[in-house]
Amino acid sequence: MHAFISPRFLGALLILAPISLPAQDHAAPGAPTAQAKGPGRGMGKADGPAAATKKGGRPPALSEADLATDLETIIANSSELAKGRKIFETQCVTCHGPKGEGERGPTLAQPNLARAADNQTLMQIVTRGIPGTEMVGGRLRPGEAPLLAAYVRSLGRIPIEKVPGDPAKGADLFKTKGACLSCHTLEGQGSAAIGPDLTDIGARRSPAFLRRSLTDPAADVPQSYQPNRTDISMPQNFSFIRVKTKDGKEFAGVRVNESTLSVQFRDMSGAVWSFYKAELAEFHEGKGSPMPIYAGLFSPAEMDDMIAYLVTLRGKRP
Repeated sequence: MHAFISPRFLGALLILAPISLPAQDHAAPGAPTAQAKGPGRGMGKADGPAAATKKGGRPPALSEADLATDLETIIANSSELAKGRKIFETQCVTCHGPKGEGERGPTLAQPNLARAADNQTLMQIVTRGIPGTEMVGGRLRPGEAPLLAAYVRSLGRIPIEKVPGDPAKGADLFKTKGACLSCHTLEGQGSAAIGPDLTDIGARRSPAFLRRSLTDPAADVPQSYQPNRTDISMPQNFSFIRVKTKDGKEFAGVRVNESTLSVQFRDMSGAVWSFYKAELAEFHEGKGSPMPIYAGLFSPAEMDDMIAYLVTLRGKRP
C-alpha cells in the first residue's frame, strides 16, 4: 500500500507539457495486471487509437496525381510555394509556429522529419493526420496537399535558431539543480516515469516554447479532458489529480487516462493507480501545472544555459 503523495512533493515535476508520449498501458478497471497497485482495479492494455477521421466519414484519400507530384518543382516556383505558405498560415501556425519553429506541435523547421522521411508520407500526414496524436488532417482541397507538403519541406532549409547560453552548464543544471531526471527520462536514464521522455525535445519544441514551459508552466496545460479517450498520448493527460477513497485513503499523481466512469494516474514512484469514480469520496483536478516556476530557481544566465542544453536534445546518439 502506497502512502498518500502530497502535491508539494510533486512540485519537482518538470513537465514540458503538452508533449506527446509513446502509447502506454491504458488503465481499464477490472482487467488485472501486475502493474496496477492499491485499492483501485487492475490495468489493461489500451485499444489502439482510432484513425483521425471526420465525424461520420473516412479520411480523405490522395490522388495518384498528388502522390506523383515533385515537391522540389513546387519549392523552386515562388508563386506555387506562396500558395503552400498561405495554407500553412491558415491551418498550421497555431500548433507549429509561424515559421515551423514549433509551439504546441513539433518543430517542422528541421531537415529530417522523423514521421515523414519521404514526400508521399508527408502528403499523407498533412491530408489524413497521425492517428493517436493531436495532428489531425488538414481541410484541403484537391491538389493542395503537395503545395502544403512542399512548404513544410522548405521550412527544413531555414537555419536552426541560435540561442545564448552554455549547453555544458545546462546539462549539469538538468541533472542537479533542476532535478529533471526525478520525473523524466533521457536516453534511458531516469526512473520516475511521470513526465514525458526528453530525448528529442530539442527537435520537437522551439527555444521559445521551452523557455515558456520553464518560466510559465501553466501557460500550455489543458484545463479539460475528453471522456472515454483511450489515447493517453494526448496533452490532457498531464493534469494533476488528487483523490480520496470512501475508506479515507488519499492518492495523487499525473493523469494517465480518464473516462466518465473511471480515472487512472501515475504517482511519483511510477506506480499507476486506477479507480472507479463511484469508489471515491473526493476527486480533485488541478487547474494549473504541478511543475515549479523555474524562473525563481534559475538565474537568467542559468536559464539561458538550460535552454541551450535542451535544444541540443535531438534524438538518441549512437
